Amino acid sequence: MSNFSLSRWLGIVIKEFTQLRRDRLTFGMIVGIPLLQLILFGFAINSDPKHLPTAVVMHDTGPFSRAWVAAMENSDYFRIVGTAASDADATALLARGEVQFVVSFPRDFNRDLVRGLRPQLLVEADATDPTVAGGAISVLNQLGQRVFTPDLPGAQRPPGAAPGRVDLRVHRRYNPESKTAYNIVPGLLGVILTMTMVLMTGLAMTRERERGTFENLLSTPATAFEVMTGKIVPYIVIGLIQVTLVLLAARGIFHVPMRGSVLLLYALVLLFICANLAIGITFSSIARNQLQAMQLTFFFFLPSILLSGFMFPFRGMPEWAQAVGNLLPLTHFLIMVRGVMLKGLGLDMLWSQVGAITAFILAVLAVGIKTFRRTMD
Repeated sequence: MSNFSLSRWLGIVIKEFTQLRRDRLTFGMIVGIPLLQLILFGFAINSDPKHLPTAVVMHDTGPFSRAWVAAMENSDYFRIVGTAASDADATALLARGEVQFVVSFPRDFNRDLVRGLRPQLLVEADATDPTVAGGAISVLNQLGQRVFTPDLPGAQRPPGAAPGRVDLRVHRRYNPESKTAYNIVPGLLGVILTMTMVLMTGLAMTRERERGTFENLLSTPATAFEVMTGKIVPYIVIGLIQVTLVLLAARGIFHVPMRGSVLLLYALVLLFICANLAIGITFSSIARNQLQAMQLTFFFFLPSILLSGFMFPFRGMPEWAQAVGNLLPLTHFLIMVRGVMLKGLGLDMLWSQVGAITAFILAVLAVGIKTFRRTMD
């Protein structure tokens, strides 16, 4: 074995740095992924969401009702977005996910307070994600005594009455037992599809290019659109098989309810699969090798899993992070799959999510077709 040569060693080191500098995509990932993680975990992630959208149903518009609403907003946990005309309208807002809470003030609420009768106050919470509702509900339990005591110092209380001025009734809708599996398992459906579909198709063309079989595709009269969509179809079947296995496990092992249409769920899953396959095939047309395709996949998967509302409450993120999350198909898919499975929503309440994913597919396919390489370079 020859002696160690510092000059030869330095030559190899310089050669590796030179090669890394020429591979701009890999170098960008080395720098970009840590920065992305720092920004997301440092600024966008918040496990204690505040300013949650809330609607009120005012059957009694007296001063104590308004004082309660003002106290909710002052707590920073609630953001009053409007007054529902009826209980049915409030239920629809809650089902569509437009609000997180609905607070209903009964008739004679103010009169009963003055008489010390401890009126009931109904609070309905969208508990599909139990971590979102927990902190806000604990604040509500403290509001009654703090809000009304200064204004009702001499109010008579019946003997043996329960503590507190208000009988707060909290209904955790769609997940009354606050089981995390009801939130996580449907979300895993989207995460698994995102990870596998994007990765598999991201490696499709780059693998053929590295093995030399890409020449066969280039010699055929097939257009870029035909090649891309033809390579997508087999993976759609694989994705549907994955979905079936996850749904069987969700129902048989974790007992997650299926309150909506199974056919509608599969149709929405198919749309989501197409979105992920479109981004994967676009990555494969941009990347020069399998390593770059995997790097692009991870760069897409990281913000998808962190900003979609799967791991952390979506409404706990700052507005800029929510804006980025709304560009990702996983965010809209989680709303759809949880809405169908846990809330029993129909297509009429999911058109905005369907439109967002469809627009994403068209935009990504346009980029993929434009960057599709018809040469071996």
